[in-house]
Amino acid sequence: MYESYFGLKKKPFTLISDAEFLYMGNTHSAAFAMLEYGVLNQAGFTVITGEVGSGKTTLIQHLLKQLPGKITVGLITNTRKNMGELLPWVLHSFKLDYREQHPVALYENFSKFLQKQFELKKRTVLIIDEAQNLGEDVLEELRMLSNINATNDQFLQVILVGQPELRDLLSKPQLMQFSQRVTVDFHIAPLTPLETASYIKWRLVQAGAERDLFTKAAYQLIYAASRGVPRLINVLCDTALSFAFGDRIKVIDEEYLMGVLKERAEGGLLALGQNPIRQLGDKAYQAQDFEQLFNNVVTSIKSRRG
Repeated sequence: MYESYFGLKKKPFTLISDAEFLYMGNTHSAAFAMLEYGVLNQAGFTVITGEVGSGKTTLIQHLLKQLPGKITVGLITNTRKNMGELLPWVLHSFKLDYREQHPVALYENFSKFLQKQFELKKRTVLIIDEAQNLGEDVLEELRMLSNINATNDQFLQVILVGQPELRDLLSKPQLMQFSQRVTVDFHIAPLTPLETASYIKWRLVQAGAERDLFTKAAYQLIYAASRGVPRLINVLCDTALSFAFGDRIKVIDEEYLMGVLKERAEGGLLALGQNPIRQLGDKAYQAQDFEQLFNNVVTSIKSRRG
C-alpha cells in the first residue's frame, strides 16, 4: 500500500518470519552462533528461549538454510499441551510412516532410521519450536528417545526453541535428568535502543529504502513503546508508515509517531498496561508533552520489568 510512496520494493515490517530480513545484531548473532555450535559439535540438547516476537522462528529458518547436506533435520512446529504421544510427531517430521503401528514398532522403526543415518555418516537433528507447550511426560519421552545412541556417538540431537516458560519447565525437579543433558543454552534478550534503530534501518534497506524514514527521536520512542521486541517494532513501524502514507508525510518524527501511539492506545491496541499515552487525554502535542509522554512510557516499562 505505502511501498511506492516511500520508494520501497516490498513491505519492510511484515509479521511473517522471513530469513531475508533477519537482523544479526549482537544478541541474534550470539544466538545463531550457539545454535550452530550445538549442531556442529553434536550437542545432545540445545535450548534457545526468547519472548514472543523475539525472532526465534526466523533464526531457525536461517539455520535450516545454512546446514550442510550431511545433516538430516526434522522440524516440529505445531506443539500443544494435548498433542499426545511424541514419537508419531517425530516420525512425521522426518517423513517416516507413523500411522497404524504399535508404539513398539514405531520405536523400532525410528531406531533403525537413526542407525541408518549414522551408517551413511549423516547426523540427525530434531528441532521443536514452541517447546514451552510440551508437557513433562512428553519431555521425558523425548529424553528416552535420545537414549538411542551408540556407545560413543550421538545418533539424535535435539534443539528446543521456546518462550521463557520453557526454562521454568526444565527447572522442575522431576525434569532434572532432562536438564542435565542440556549442553547448549541461550536466551534471546530484547534489542537495545541502538539495536532497535539499527534493526529498523536494516529492514528498510532490505526493502529498498535509500533514505531514513524515521528521525532519531522517533527511533527512541519506538524502542520505548516496543520494549525492543522485534515483532512489536514491526507492528508499530508498519502502522506508522501506513498512517504517514495516508497523511502524505515523508519523514516520521516523534510528534507524528506520538499521534500514532495515541490512536492505537485509544483503540486498545498498544500493549503497555496502564497506558501513559491515554493519560495525556486530548492535549495538544507540545514539546513538554512529548517529554512527559516519553518519560511516562519509560517509567511504565521499567515498572513492568520489575
